[in-house]
Amino acid sequence: MAFEIGSEEHKRLLCRFFVESHDPYKPAELAWPELDDAARARLAALPIWDEAVATEADTALKVVTLGKLEPDPVMAEAIALQGYEEERHAEMLRLLTQRYGIAVRERAAPVAPRNPEWSFMRVGYGECFDSFFAFGLFALARDSGFFPPALVRLFEPIMQEEARHILFHVNWIAFKRARKPALMRPAYLFQRGLAIYLQIFGRVKTALRVGAKAQGDSQDNFAMTSAQSFGDVTMRGFLETCLAENDKRLAPYDARLLRPRLAPTIARAILAVAPKGEPAAATA
Repeated sequence: MAFEIGSEEHKRLLCRFFVESHDPYKPAELAWPELDDAARARLAALPIWDEAVATEADTALKVVTLGKLEPDPVMAEAIALQGYEEERHAEMLRLLTQRYGIAVRERAAPVAPRNPEWSFMRVGYGECFDSFFAFGLFALARDSGFFPPALVRLFEPIMQEEARHILFHVNWIAFKRARKPALMRPAYLFQRGLAIYLQIFGRVKTALRVGAKAQGDSQDNFAMTSAQSFGDVTMRGFLETCLAENDKRLAPYDARLLRPRLAPTIARAILAVAPKGEPAAATA
């Protein structure tokens, strides 16, 4: 049954989907596998750990802050649960880097945002962009054998949680926009566009910084640099993998909920002009 975007039914469906699909695992209770020297070296060599640890901690605080201030109890429950999951992601990364001896640069503790709703909007668009490419990278790492299967299984729930987070985000944005008075909607659209721009700009800067760290003075595209760590992967193959994995991870959830469109649209536009005839990356 269809529903109107911004309706109480939309809100209930969105929040119910999120709460009911929560996985209650605890990182400290997971069976962390033993890695041989080669596998540990491959893991440690990935130039992502400083940024990943800092980003997850910052994201968790922003989401938790909004959850505490959200006046609607139904929406607050879902946002608070996402905040808990983001904190759990940060804990998973801390445990991983400690267990496998991966050095992570100490950074100042994140500060709670002054405008939690604006921060949540920005964080969500960042996750929409990051997750699309992370789905593809994870699939390549899984299918190439770059990581041991036991380690892949350990992080599979995190990847699926990211799919839930971006699905929640785009519906939260649509819900909030629909609830705005008509005269305020253009300003909200501008705010949303600014959030998208700032997050993409920030991701490009991060990719260049991390790419330079990995390859000296090189500033190659970080996603493709990372993808090539898992074998002979073309740009077309990588983007096709990202699209397939994105569709697969969002498929289990109610088809009436809106899906993220930004990163898939960009990927399809690139594929439309990219050279054809190259072998695609394997998907599962």
